[in-house]
Amino acid sequence: MKALIMLMLALSLPLAAVAAEEAKEGEAAGPKVSYISLTPPFVGNYGLDGSPKLKVYKADVALRVTGEEAAKAVKANEPLIRNQLVALFAQQTVDSMSNVEAKEKMRQEALKQVQQVMNDETGKPMIEDLLFNNLIVQ
Repeated sequence: MKALIMLMLALSLPLAAVAAEEAKEGEAAGPKVSYISLTPPFVGNYGLDGSPKLKVYKADVALRVTGEEAAKAVKANEPLIRNQLVALFAQQTVDSMSNVEAKEKMRQEALKQVQQVMNDETGKPMIEDLLFNNLIVQ
């Protein structure tokens, strides 16, 4: 029985060393990347061109940032970011919401605008990417 316990201890030591090494590598890797979901989702009308048919969108948006400082700054400025995105979505036309290329162009514009908001408020763009987790148009 004693030999079995010694064998188990001997086998578990390399695992502990590997876990400690991975923890050191994680710390050395630098700031943590995080995704901040803007909730609730954006819902509204777009393409207000006088057409009698109501056009509606729903967008789930997430922002990618690196570091705790950037995450806190984005959360502190979320109302201003949301306002900028609502204005952008409302300006869209049926053409700019109807195909993949147009949606990608809108995503790039949205990223540029939220980076500008953060640059104006904090002096740094802080937001590395903007993702549409879900974008539904009707």
